[in-house]
Amino acid sequence: MDGRTALAAEMRARWQELTDDLGGADRMSYAKRSLCERALWLEHWIREAERALAEGRPEDFDVSRWVYASNSLQGIFAKLGLDRVARDVTDLREYMAKAKAGGDG
Repeated sequence: MDGRTALAAEMRARWQELTDDLGGADRMSYAKRSLCERALWLEHWIREAERALAEGRPEDFDVSRWVYASNSLQGIFAKLGLDRVARDVTDLREYMAKAKAGGDG
């Protein structure tokens, strides 16, 4: 996917938000990161289907596919966990050193 598209930017932002909620992508297994990707694409597909319905195009909305996708997304979220995971807290000296060096802490 061309990283300059609006969809790519949106997916990157959602990826960041989802993986941050799960403790950070750097702390997640490959399997969890893969499930995050699947969840984001399912969520995107569901939103597009709902948009068609909201825009008065019911012929473009397949309720059985929407239900199937919604249930699948719920299953993925259940596997990933629905609660936010706290990141490890950095030592104050380490934080100050990173901040002084221009890091994000």
